[in-house]
Amino acid sequence: MLKHRKMIVTYQESYIRNSRGVQQFTCRWMPFSSPKALVFLCHGYGTECSGFMREIGIRLAGAGYAVFGIDYEGHGRSLGARCYIKKFEYIVKDCHDYFKSVCAEEELRDKGRFLYGESMGGAVSLLIHKKNPTFYNGAILVAPMCKISEKVKPHPVVINILTSFEEIIPKWKIVPTKDVIDSAFKDPVKREMIRNNKLIYQDKPRLKTALEMLRTSMSLEHTLHEVTFPFFVLHGEADTVTDPEISKALYERASSKDKTIKLYPGMWHGLTSGEPEENVALVFADIITWLDKRTGEGSAIKVQPFEDGLDMLGTKPASPTNVNVIERFTTSASPAKKGTYLCGLNGRRLLHLSAM
Repeated sequence: MLKHRKMIVTYQESYIRNSRGVQQFTCRWMPFSSPKALVFLCHGYGTECSGFMREIGIRLAGAGYAVFGIDYEGHGRSLGARCYIKKFEYIVKDCHDYFKSVCAEEELRDKGRFLYGESMGGAVSLLIHKKNPTFYNGAILVAPMCKISEKVKPHPVVINILTSFEEIIPKWKIVPTKDVIDSAFKDPVKREMIRNNKLIYQDKPRLKTALEMLRTSMSLEHTLHEVTFPFFVLHGEADTVTDPEISKALYERASSKDKTIKLYPGMWHGLTSGEPEENVALVFADIITWLDKRTGEGSAIKVQPFEDGLDMLGTKPASPTNVNVIERFTTSASPAKKGTYLCGLNGRRLLHLSAM
């Protein structure tokens, strides 16, 4: 088992406004010394960064990486109708804009950039990559949402019928689902902690939200060959939220020269948040080993530069407001039928959609 020396990790929170004027919550976990690289978190549907992904931030920062998160509009501490996705592209743009503004910070400009996406966040990561293929140096994709099983894909007629209602009742919570928390997180103690996290959306999905996720997945599955950056895809073989075959399809179809897949026997959907500690340590050991190999000496990582303080689109990076350092601590960071639920899109939700 790999062990990292104790490191001081600083946690900060701030708020920014996106291009549509909506206030969004951001956070970061910074190592005491200069970071090896930057890791940008893309959370799953219904979840958030500061609590749900806290363990990820602490462990990766403890291993020497600077970690940054943003709650999507309507998610977590960001403003907006709860878990309402009007356009999936808004999520992609908001994340990419914020991540670029971080990369433009003087002390971080020359650092490698990696995306980290869980479940629906995997789709967000892949679409960010598609938006600017050479900007990020790679991605860690945990049980990503990037394809729909042929067994459960709705008939086009059903999709057309649902689409005819999405502008009339877009925010209605009418898509029935089973309890994701019971199905995604194996450890009962962690499961209860997640259930008690009031920032996590636990109601039925809204109609337009479900359709946006459906369309995004269907679009991604036809463009997996366009994935070109290095990636490490991880999936629990006992995952009943997103199908492990999805990760296999991504691995097989992607054009990336540097690609890695690992399937974990007996593990569920929540690889980093819901497994017993020994399993979580194993997963993080694999993630940190993958990152270290691509950021260590001789890694030949290339960082796309900024010019004159402007981002790649010629826009001055946004400045966060109300920045607060609220926590500083030390960590030893020792990484040692498929259904659709809270953090993914594959399976029973689509069956429910078909029946509506």
